[in-house]
Amino acid sequence: MKEERRMDHKVEQALQALQAGKLVIVMDDEDRESEGDLVGISQFVTPEAVNFMTTYARGLICVPLAKELAEEWDLQPMTGHNTDKFGTNFTISVDHRSTSTGISAFDRAATIQALGNKQTTAADFYLPGHIFPLIAETGGVLKRRGHTEAAVDLARLAGAVPAGYICEILNPDGTMARRATLEKLAEEWGLIMITIDDIVRYRQLEDTPVESEVTVSLPTAYGNFSLEAFTSLDDGQLQLLVSKGKLDTDEPLLVRLHSECLTGDVLGSHRCDCGEQLEKALATIEKAGRGAVLYLRQEGRGIGLLNKLKAYALQENGYDTYDANVHLGFAPDSREYHNAAAILKEKGIRQVRLMTNNPEKVQALEDMGIEVVERVPLEVGIYPENSKYLTTKAEKFHHLLHIENGGEVK
Repeated sequence: MKEERRMDHKVEQALQALQAGKLVIVMDDEDRESEGDLVGISQFVTPEAVNFMTTYARGLICVPLAKELAEEWDLQPMTGHNTDKFGTNFTISVDHRSTSTGISAFDRAATIQALGNKQTTAADFYLPGHIFPLIAETGGVLKRRGHTEAAVDLARLAGAVPAGYICEILNPDGTMARRATLEKLAEEWGLIMITIDDIVRYRQLEDTPVESEVTVSLPTAYGNFSLEAFTSLDDGQLQLLVSKGKLDTDEPLLVRLHSECLTGDVLGSHRCDCGEQLEKALATIEKAGRGAVLYLRQEGRGIGLLNKLKAYALQENGYDTYDANVHLGFAPDSREYHNAAAILKEKGIRQVRLMTNNPEKVQALEDMGIEVVERVPLEVGIYPENSKYLTTKAEKFHHLLHIENGGEVK
């Protein structure tokens, strides 16, 4: 928790600097572009800041903005066929009508400021121009860990119009500046430096990105429960909380984070263990008299039903569940648990006994401020059809399962 407090303080310092019209350095993940950008908030831009970017950062100046602003100003995509490997969402470039050539620091600052002003209209821009707007993903860094989303999230967190301005930092020889160099430059320039991961963690800890919509009673074969629907404010997805008893007490709550699985939960598929895990979790909660299942929209470990079925087809041709997802271009496990943590916090739950075989779920909740006081194993039966699947979960995903070489549960 000390590390989290240091990270919180660092992001708070960055927000204060941005609110004062200053720039900050934001670095992305080492396994992504591994670059650092100078970042500012559009409505607080100055010609001096733009000139600093062009003189010392040397990259391309862009304006990340929220999707609703791009739609308001009818900023169309630069191309209808985006082949950028990170999906960077450029629109047509623009200049504000008050500018002359559009390229001076003063002209570019005027255009950037207009893109951070909700009074601006589509008629206020010339197309094309010298400033490149970028449309951020709805949900920000919780959806896509790019500088585009980082800048817009920082603007929102600072209470500003959701638009920023960014510029990649290059070395004098034209190569990309990496972490060691960026740290030296931050000290030399007197700027705060944070990472996109810092912003992700800050949002996960400080934001409440869910909203309760409705609560109904849910009589089931396992007992009577309460069903509450939440909307994820970052992506609009519906998340469900199936609960029993009083949740916000001093006693740790028995909790299951269950990823949606139509084939297992509804159709009773033996290709996985999902359906039986859900049944066992509900039965265990009924017996305990108190607990909750968070039913999360994460079909196929986050890749969706259609892609899960494509992964099944690959598994029928020799792939395992790990390699099939990778072959389709996805991470082996694309799930994140910030919405689950947000729902628990919304219900006043800070300590849980987590029903899971997956140590990543334990770590994810701990990272987001939910204390896991006990991991409760949730092993169910094994079938010939899911023996390889469960073995892969144990060997490649490091799930804590007791499987013998013959594919039998010990």
